Parts: sequence; structure tokens; C-alpha cells
Amino acid sequence: MFGYVVINKPELKIKDFDKYQEYYCGLCQSLKQNHGRRGQLTLNYDLNFVGILLSSLYEPEEKQYWIRCPIHPFHKKSVRTNQYMDYVSDMNIILTYFKLEDDVLDENSLKSQSFKQLLKKDFQRVKEKYPKKVDTIKYHLDQIHVLEQKHCLDLDEVSGHFGHIMASICVYQDDIFKEDLYQMGFYLGKFIYLIDAFEDVEEDIKKQTYNPFKEKFKDEHFQEDCFHLLEMMISNSSFYFEKLPLIENVELLRNIIYSGIWTKFELIKKKRMEEKS
Repeated sequence: MFGYVVINKPELKIKDFDKYQEYYCGLCQSLKQNHGRRGQLTLNYDLNFVGILLSSLYEPEEKQYWIRCPIHPFHKKSVRTNQYMDYVSDMNIILTYFKLEDDVLDENSLKSQSFKQLLKKDFQRVKEKYPKKVDTIKYHLDQIHVLEQKHCLDLDEVSGHFGHIMASICVYQDDIFKEDLYQMGFYLGKFIYLIDAFEDVEEDIKKQTYNPFKEKFKDEHFQEDCFHLLEMMISNSSFYFEKLPLIENVELLRNIIYSGIWTKFELIKKKRMEEKS
């Protein structure tokens, strides 16, 4: 359900792209340092956005250094880390662990079961650090599972639970920014859930598995209706985003929330048009 909150590279200045890569590599290094190489396998773009957002809002002291990456062995990579990248590395572990748990439950996946066991100690450690956050995430994931079992077609209800999950992750601490971060994360989470369902609807129909868009897929204006629904979610999310007093990296973050998040939608739309022609 991740990989939607990304940059639109052609629209991004080189200096902002370089900064984005530094944070992404920083998150990867935070995962390695805090959770080992297995932690690096949980890396995703969506939580990199959260890490950059919190770093830009709170402006912490950062470490910047160079590494040699096994994936890019011929060039050193610049890395940027701070306490918020460490925080989102922990959130990566939580979300991945619960996703693996869900895969085991739904598909009896041995691969997911094995990886879940590898992450178990890391998950327990993170749970001790953030017990309330883990309980909140678990509760809403359980509610999503219940609604999926009931084949719930209420888009607002089912996406709202994932909205609360992203909202709780976006809120790092109880301060004056809490409400705006929560609301921004809430609508962003709803967007992620809905665009994931939009992308998977054809496959879910073939497999006869749950998807809240199954009944609407054959509608003449399905794609247009989905676009307007997703647009509404991002409009609400960006409203609260703009209330935050961001200066550092604000153009990079705007590139993601106004442009980058639509790149996957356009790819899905293009693919479906090609399949029809």
C-alpha cells in the first residue's frame, strides 16, 4: 500500500532532488543502524516524505556524511540523518510488521511469515518505545480487516481508518503543530488507501478479493469520479500542510504533495488506456 507519495522528478530543481536523495539514503542508513540490514528491506518513499516534513518543521541538528552503497558501488552517496529519520525508521518497522501479519492471515504466505519472524525483535523494541502509537495503528488496521471481511463499500469509512494510521505517524509530539499534522496525515492516508484500491481494482476483481471500488469499476465515469475523490483528499491534506510554518525544503515538499502524488495515478490511467486501444 506504499509507493505513492513520491517526487515528480522532471519538475524538481536539482538541489531539491539531491536533498531528497540525501534524506532517502539517510532513512536507509537509520534503518540499518537501528534495525540491521533486514530493516533496510522495509524502506519506502511514503515515510521518507514524513521524515522530510518533520525535519523541515522542527529543524533539528543533522548529520551529513558520505557512504559507499552496495546498490551504487561506484559512487559515494551523500547521507542526511536526524532524530526524525530515526523516528520514521521505527514507523517503517511497525507498518511492515503489521503488513506481513496481514499477508500471513490472508494468504498464508510462508515468505511473509519468515520475514515477520526476522523483524519480531525489532518490532517489540519499537513497541516498547511507542506503545500508544502501536496500539493505535493496530486498532485501525484491525478495523480495516473487519470492514474488508464484510465487503464494506463505504469509501469514507474504510479509507478513514488508514487516514488515522498516517495521521498518528505524522504527529511526532503533543505541541502546537499536532492538529495540523494530524489532519494533513489523515487526508493523505485516505488518499493512499484509495489510490491503492484504484490501482488494484482489476486484479482484485479477477482474484475475487475485496476492493471498495469493485461495484463502481464498470461505471462510465469511474476514472473521472476517482480522480475527483482523490483530488478532494489531497486538497484537504494540502490545506493543513500550508498551515505549517515550513521554510526549509518547502518547495521539495510541495513538489511531492501537489505533483508527485499524481505520477502513479497518471501511469495507471495511461496503462488502462493502452489496454483498451
